Amino acid sequence: MRTKHVPTRTCLGTGEKFPKKELIRIVCIADGRIMVDETGKLAGSRGAYVSRSLAALRSALTRRRLEAEFERPIADADREALLEYFSSFG
Repeated sequence: MRTKHVPTRTCLGTGEKFPKKELIRIVCIADGRIMVDETGKLAGSRGAYVSRSLAALRSALTRRRLEAEFERPIADADREALLEYFSSFG
């Protein structure tokens, strides 16, 4: 019996590969805001994935991986919103 393909994505914070469903998708929407995509289906020009960990998000922000992925600086309000969302994961 053939096993079902599980899509994987790379975490921008840790560089590890995980099944797509275990990661959080962050998108850059048309007006330039960067936000969490809880459904995984939000229309956005770009999507990036980060592990469910505050440490992984902090690493991605410190190393400017999200800015490189989205090719734009992250606004302070967007950065605070991301940190607040990820703070529940520890």
